[in-house]
Amino acid sequence: MTRFFAFLTIFALGLTACAAPPERLAPDGKPLPRVYRIANRDEAKIEYRMLDSINALRSAAGRAPVALNANLDAAAATHSRDMQVQNRPWHFGSDGSSPISRVARSGYSGLMLGENISETYETELETLSAWMEQPDTRDIILDRRATDMGFAWYQESNGKLWWTLILGSRPTIATISDE
Repeated sequence: MTRFFAFLTIFALGLTACAAPPERLAPDGKPLPRVYRIANRDEAKIEYRMLDSINALRSAAGRAPVALNANLDAAAATHSRDMQVQNRPWHFGSDGSSPISRVARSGYSGLMLGENISETYETELETLSAWMEQPDTRDIILDRRATDMGFAWYQESNGKLWWTLILGSRPTIATISDE
């Protein structure tokens, strides 16, 4: 019986050692951000999680879904890496390129509607949430004309993420009627 209680005590102490450390708070009382590390095995999941989340938001707003586009993905990836090189989140490339020129360079034949960018340690969904809180970035995500999406990031060794989201609209093909 003594062994049982000794075992139970050791087990209970072991469980308390496994408890999560207390959350650190910033001066404003909000939790400090934790570094979000993207593992190679999770890279494909992230892009589709973002696509599904954006389409859920678009659906709730009465908008049509968007589809991933390889050209817009390439333009987003190029810009994420370039922002890291410049060490600043902004819409212009180190070569002076604008979002419009980068999208054109990627071979995308549609209209580039907008680009959202972020420099953060947060997840893609936390970043999307922040974008939805701002009218200008929310308007890009919910643009009625959007049909295509490109999404990419670059993560530094310290965990900092440079996110880029681009939305575009494929050109419509006019049909000739017999009238």
